[in-house]
Amino acid sequence: MSMYFEEVSKDALYIALEIINSNPTYNTFENGKAVRTITDIEGELLNPNTISVFIKLDDTFIGLLDYLMENPKDKCPWLGLLMIHNDYHGYGFGTQAYTLYESAMLERGVQRVRIGVLKENLKAHTFWKSLGFNYFKTAVGHNGIEILCYEKELIS
Repeated sequence: MSMYFEEVSKDALYIALEIINSNPTYNTFENGKAVRTITDIEGELLNPNTISVFIKLDDTFIGLLDYLMENPKDKCPWLGLLMIHNDYHGYGFGTQAYTLYESAMLERGVQRVRIGVLKENLKAHTFWKSLGFNYFKTAVGHNGIEILCYEKELIS
């Protein structure tokens, strides 16, 4: 089986919504509601600042990745979202998708990647630490939620 990324398009936004709504616990942490709408996610996934891609396994859409190549505040790339459809949790696809993303960043000459993890999302903290990310500060998000910021030095 082959994993690859495919750009999210307006026509395929309903697939992104299905993936996002398969993770109601995350949605509640992030937005205070378990279910999102197309309108909720369109601006997040289809904007000129971030790159949003589906994570595909052969022909199957299994997740989403959204990232910013250069945050104007710190000139670093930030991975904003890595989400696997709930039906595909527990198979190592999140790790595999991150590895694919990291390889793409290394090919672009990126030396470090940063992420923000919602304070309440304990499973995500464990996941990112297992991939070599280290905590460097706590920030407050647009909705007043505490976000723990991590970074990873990339070694080619």
